[in-house]
Order: sequence, then structure tokens, then C-alpha cells
Amino acid sequence: MTQTPAERAAELRAQINYHNYRYFVLNDPVISDPEYDALLAELEAIEAEHPELITPDSPTQRAGSDLQPEFRKVTHPALIGSLAKAFDADEIRAWRERISKLLPPGLRLDYTLEPKLDGLSVVLTYENGLLTLAATRGDGLVGDDVTPNVRTIPTVPLRLPVMPDGPRPPSRLVVRGEAFIPLSAFEQLNARQRELGEPPFINPRNAASGALKNKDPRVTAARPLRVFVYGIVAASSDDHVPPTQWEQLQYLKALGFLEPYTEYYDDLEALIAAIPAWQARRATLDYEIDGLVIKINNLALWDALGVIGNKNPRAAIAYKFPAEEGTTRLIDVKFSIGRTGVLKPTAVVEPVFVGGTTIRNVTLHNFDWIAEKDIRLGDVVIVRRAGDVIPYIEGPVPEERDGSERPIQPPETCPFSGDPVVRPEGMVDYFCSNPYCPERVFRSLEFFVSRGALDIEGLGTRTVKQLMDEGLIHDEADIFTLRAEDLLKLEGFAEKKVENLLAGIEEAKHRPLARLITALGIEGVGEIMAGTLADEFGSIDALAAASVDDLLQIEGVGPNIAQAIHDWFRDEFHQRLIAKLRAAGVRLEKEPAPTGQGSTALAGLTFVITGTLPTLKREEAKALIQLHGGKVTDSVSKKTDYLLAGEAAGSKLDKAQQLGIPIIDEEGLRRMIAAGTGAG
Repeated sequence: MTQTPAERAAELRAQINYHNYRYFVLNDPVISDPEYDALLAELEAIEAEHPELITPDSPTQRAGSDLQPEFRKVTHPALIGSLAKAFDADEIRAWRERISKLLPPGLRLDYTLEPKLDGLSVVLTYENGLLTLAATRGDGLVGDDVTPNVRTIPTVPLRLPVMPDGPRPPSRLVVRGEAFIPLSAFEQLNARQRELGEPPFINPRNAASGALKNKDPRVTAARPLRVFVYGIVAASSDDHVPPTQWEQLQYLKALGFLEPYTEYYDDLEALIAAIPAWQARRATLDYEIDGLVIKINNLALWDALGVIGNKNPRAAIAYKFPAEEGTTRLIDVKFSIGRTGVLKPTAVVEPVFVGGTTIRNVTLHNFDWIAEKDIRLGDVVIVRRAGDVIPYIEGPVPEERDGSERPIQPPETCPFSGDPVVRPEGMVDYFCSNPYCPERVFRSLEFFVSRGALDIEGLGTRTVKQLMDEGLIHDEADIFTLRAEDLLKLEGFAEKKVENLLAGIEEAKHRPLARLITALGIEGVGEIMAGTLADEFGSIDALAAASVDDLLQIEGVGPNIAQAIHDWFRDEFHQRLIAKLRAAGVRLEKEPAPTGQGSTALAGLTFVITGTLPTLKREEAKALIQLHGGKVTDSVSKKTDYLLAGEAAGSKLDKAQQLGIPIIDEEGLRRMIAAGTGAG
């Protein structure tokens, strides 16, 4: 039955008020932000078309509230408003058109573009340079006094200016910022939670909110909270503060506040053109943002333009990125087998549009993780996709359960070979017990020919599967004995394709030793470790003959990796494989060292490489360092001299920072080489 606008508006008000209570009071939301925004936008649209339906208690008539009864209340010196939202470039232009009607004709505007932080608003008051009050946003007019908690946050100055040569602050200064937990610190926080046997936090914002609103400041101090400050709320009338938003940001930074990366634009179209770069940058940031804030730079115009509905200043608008999370139902679990035999569970979910794409399958990591998250078949789950990251389930929504949900259990037998599934003692994962399981062999072959291994052109996943199904290859060495007359009989194999494929296979016989070691897929041996082993032993035969003690002498090789390498070469199947590779003409020795154009600029220095470099592949960066006398290892330790870091650097960057190891980028490496000495 079709609802009338009045009925739908009433239903939406009830839903939104319920979700406001769960989000702001219980700190336990059951829907994602984009889904909440959609409900609110629908209500706003109905009320715009039917103003007679607006009620005094409608969620559209006030800003959201995070007030809690146990805290002392603080009245803000000015409205701490929320922002109207835009979801595409046309809506940004429409905002500009709306406000232009309230401004003098021909007035040229400039703008700041700032990240829309996914944290909690805080309002800080300084009297004669001293922090005297810290409050939450509350309902925009009144907030909760959280001063003792905020004092524990290291990025909040207790006195201004922080540096003696900084500008003198007004006698009274009130600023607005955002409290958050860095993503890297959040991972470490959850690791500690697990060590203590405590449940992990569902996301950084929840962890930050719980810390900021805790009655015990010691709890706040134990959480890695940070605060970005991005605006002046009020200042004493006898002191001058900069008249533009851009100048205020520089002023706040000079006082000693932590400020997020922002940009200035004197043209709205240029600003709009920059949005895709911000969306790409989002995945590299160490804090969560869900959009951008566009502000008119001239602050005098803010008062002239006023606010909408006592909550939204007209002089700014929030551009929301495509939703990075959504809720859907988990309807099935399917399994795959990796090349090492690991059983990998994947959730099949009802299609949900997240992060610009429709998601139907989501990784479930492992069964301990499933149990820890208490994810069940039939659950409504929160799905996230940040940037280009593979979609993952953040957790279930227990409130949506009806009792029909069922625990997710590992299968007893391999779905591909029918052999028993086992879980070795001390291991997290379950494994197919058959090392010759056809799916394991397929995955090993798929990896062997991949770009990160031997990189055989023309031999992709489908071709590998076809060759296996036709019985032409059974292991990696069989690839090098393929014949044109056999390939030409296969569907889709024309003469030119066969010619190119065989040329690619012939070329792969002469890949560097490090690439071959990588391609063998030995547990724990990645690109960097393979390069180290190639450098240390010089041939497959020497590596195969090494004892565990020999391997433990290599920097970066621990007991588990040493044992894995030793066991791999003692396996009869692998011994036969090496013999077949030798017979097929695959080079098993280290290639001759490059001559000319080298130097000793990096002699005596040890590097670790992490992240994605602008122009060099990791293997190329390693070769460049070695060409100039340096050494590359796989793990950061006190013996590391430099960390060469690119975009999306992970835990290695954190460890290097903890150990005080110098961090350089690709340009810095080239400067060291050009200078002729790394130590200097």
C-alpha cells in the first residue's frame, strides 16, 4: 500500500530519532552514515515540498546532539553548526548559485578545501594563553565539559603559543577542532585489546568517542587520541585575528595546533577539478575522512550569509565521498584454496553499492576472526571498502538478528579434492591436507607465472587453467616443455598467440635468480627475502644444500622461515621439480653482476623498502641500491640505516619511526646516490 507524504514523514522521523539515539547517546549505530544521510535527505525533501508537515520535533529542525547527562553542560560562545551536504559537482555549483543571490552582484569568491574528518568535534577555550575549557559539540549550542580528558591529548596545547616565537594569542580564544584516532594507532590499540582478551573496537570513531566521553581521564590518556584544529569560534574583541579562513589556518598552525592538510582556490571549477585527487589521497591518509569541506574564504561573509534552520552555515558545504560502508545480509559462505593449501572463507552477500562499486563477495579472513567478530550466516553485516582496498566486513549488527542465524564452521573436507581439512597445532588457518590437491597446484602455477614472479607474458589465469584441464601441464616445470604442435590444437590458440607465448616462456628461463626463488612460492619468502637469498647463496643448488643453521645466519631469516626453506628443498616432489627445471634449461644460478655506472655511494648502508614508489618497482629500487653498494633486507631492525618509503607504507614505517630510523623517499635515495655518499 502506497504511503501518503504525511505517513512517510512520520515514519522517517521515528527512524531518524531512533538512529540519533543509537549514534549519539548509546554510541552504537546500527546503520552506516550514508544510509542515515539518505533517510534525512528523504525527510528534508518531503518537508520542502510539504512545509505543513514540519513538526517542532522533526530531526530537520535541529542539529544532532551527543549530550550525555553525567557531564557538566557548557554554552558555546557561537553556534557550532553542522553542514549541508553535496554529493556531486552539480550540487556544489547549485550551492554557489544559491548563496550568490544573497551577495552583491559580481562579487568574486575564493575558497578553502579541507578534509571532512570522521571524528568528534571539540571546542577549546584559552584564557590568556592557557587551556581552561574543552567541550564537545553537543547540540551545537550546548556541549559537555570534557576538559580533564582533553588535557591528556598530546596534540592539544595546554599553553599558547607552543613555541616562544609564535604569535601572541588573544586574551580569550575559542577554537574548533576534531578529535580522532590515527588508523595506524587504531590497529595497535585493537592488537592490545586482543592481547588482553578484550573485544576489539569496531572503528576509530567509536574508540575515540568512548575515550573522550569516559569519566576517567586515565582511560582517555591510554587511547591514542589526536586533535586537528581548523577554525576560530570566538576571540576577545580587543585582539585582532586574521579575516580569512586560509590565514586563520596558518595562524592556528603558528600558535602550535595540529592542522590537517588543506588547499586554497580562487576558482570554484578548479576546486571541483581537484576532488578526484583528494579521493585518491584518502586511501593514503592515516586518519579517516568521509568527504571534503568547502568554505568561503572571506569570513566577513559568513555573518552576512547566516545559517539555515539554526544549524547549517550557508558559507560552507560538505562534499560527501561515495559511501565507503553499507549494510547488507550475509547469505552464504564459499571456500577457496590458496597455493599453500590455506582454506579461505568468503562471504556471499546481498548486492550492496559501496565505494563506487556493487559488492557481492567479501573476504572473511579466517575462522578465528569470524568467531571473534561473531559473524553468522544470515546476519545483517556492515561492509566497508576504503579506496581501492578489497571489501571487508567490519562486523555484524546483532540488533537485527531474529534467531535464524547460524554459526559459520570450517568444512571437514576440502571442497576441491575431498581430502580432510586439518588445522596444524599453533596455526590460525585450516589447510587441505593433500599437497597435490588440484586447486593447490593450480594456484601455485598461477603464482609462478604472475607478474611478481616469473612474469610470463600470455600465460594468465585462464590459460593456466586451460592447459591444466587439457593435461599439458602438471607442475611448474612442465610450462617450459610446452610444444607448438600441442598448443595449436587448443581452442583459442592461433599461430601468433602460440608464437608469442613460447617466446615469453623462453624469456622466462633467464629471469634473475631472485625472481625464480620468489616464483617457487616457499612459505615466508617474498621478493625482498628471495633477493637476499639469491645474493647470499648465488644458486638454487647452494640454497638447497643450506642447513637451518646456515639460513639463520642471514639477516631477516627467523626460525620459522629457515625451517620452511629447509623443508621445501627436502621434499621429494620439489627435488624432482628442480631437476625438471634444470633439464628444461631454466637458469638456476645468479645472473652476472651489472658492470659500469655503479658507485660506492651507499656502501655499508642497509635499506628496507616499503610502500609504492613513484617510478621504481620494488625490485628496481633494490637493484639500484645494490648497484651503488647498498644492501636491502626485508625487515626493519636496529641494524637498518634507512627506510625507503612510498605511498601506502604500512607497519614497517611505524616500526622505523619507533626505532628512530631515518625515512627517505625515492627522490631522497637518488639525492644520496648523486651526492656520492650515503653516510653523509
